[in-house]
Amino acid sequence: MSAFSLPYSPRRIVIGAGTHAAIAAYLRERRPALEIRGAPYTEVSADDLAWADTYIGFKRPPSATTMGNVRWVHCTGAGVDSWLSPVELDRSLLLTRTPESFGPAIAEWAVARVFAFRQELLALAESQRAHQWAPRERVAVAGTKALVVGTGDVGRAVARALTALGCEVNGVSRSGAPVSEFGSVYPVSELANVVGDVQWIVLVVPDTPAARGIFSREVMSRCRGAVLLNAGRGSTLDEGALQEALDKGWLSGAALDVFAVEPLPSDSPLWDDARVMISPHLSGVTTVEGAGSGFLECVAALEQGRLPSWAVDRGRGY
Repeated sequence: MSAFSLPYSPRRIVIGAGTHAAIAAYLRERRPALEIRGAPYTEVSADDLAWADTYIGFKRPPSATTMGNVRWVHCTGAGVDSWLSPVELDRSLLLTRTPESFGPAIAEWAVARVFAFRQELLALAESQRAHQWAPRERVAVAGTKALVVGTGDVGRAVARALTALGCEVNGVSRSGAPVSEFGSVYPVSELANVVGDVQWIVLVVPDTPAARGIFSREVMSRCRGAVLLNAGRGSTLDEGALQEALDKGWLSGAALDVFAVEPLPSDSPLWDDARVMISPHLSGVTTVEGAGSGFLECVAALEQGRLPSWAVDRGRGY
């Protein structure tokens, strides 16, 4: 990194986040010598970036054609795709990510939606609004099968939660290496061959070149009425084929927290499809403590002349 050398001690920090004031307070309490500015990321200016040596935020400020005098970007999310595409952050800058675990939160999101589909909560809510008594059979979650695509920290948390509900849980990963939380783990090359025997498919993979479009029309066509849950990235799903998959019964429903374009455009047909549950990218939200402590962990490593454990491998995308 030609413009970055160790040891390194940041001095002027710009925080681009809705919670910038709380993150700034967290950092000032622990590092009072830091000079800090903050604003929602959409309001961070070129002047802010010219003043700063370090930027904290999930996304690149839209007004920034360059990152000014910033030498280090600390992403407050586990996924750093907004810093790698469509325009990659200059490679002379250090890029790190938060170490906060989003597994427990995303596991709760997944469990809530599994129950919502299995107990038909949306249909029951519609019946209630219409003052209709609508008896229906309930089918238990226990005894069903789930396939979790992504067996990292988040995938393992989802697997533990679904196993606790009585599901049989298998996984899919790049290598197919065994992971204790899963009955079996299959390589990505086997994805189309293993989706036909499950009721739940949970996507929790990051946006990397290898993962884009992984849940394709071809894979969907092999499903037999499964419910798809996507809490990874919208780029991993062929969103354009989803309507066909639902209409043909390949999928019986979908719970989507991430999309190819965010916010989801108001004219998207997904909004009005009763088989789809939409949430606005909230399954795993960074906490103030997570953002602050992760940043300070990286600061400590840099000051000791070490590259932080959370430095992003740009080739892998995380």
